[in-house]
Amino acid sequence: MKLLAFVLLVLIALLQYPLWLGKASWIKVGQVEQDVIAARENNLKLQDRNSMLEAEVNDLKQGLEAIEERARSDLGMVKHDEILFQIVKGAQP
Repeated sequence: MKLLAFVLLVLIALLQYPLWLGKASWIKVGQVEQDVIAARENNLKLQDRNSMLEAEVNDLKQGLEAIEERARSDLGMVKHDEILFQIVKGAQP
C-alpha cells in the first residue's frame, strides 16, 4: 500500500513539473505578460511620436510658413532684403 501511495505521489509530482517549471510554466507566463505590458507602453509612446511626425510632415507639405520656419531655425537662412541680428550671451566676469 505504501508503494502505491509513493508511486501515485511521484506521478502527481511528474504531472506538476511542467506546470511550475516547464516550457509554459506559470513563472514564464507571468514574465511574458510583463513583456507584453512593456511592449504596449512602448507602442503607445511610438504611436504618439509617429502622430507628431505625421502632423509635421502634413504641415510641411501644405504650408510654406512651416518650411520657412524650418529654414530659419535649422539652417539659419534669411530672406533677400533681411538683416539678421543674433545676440550671443557671453560669460560674465
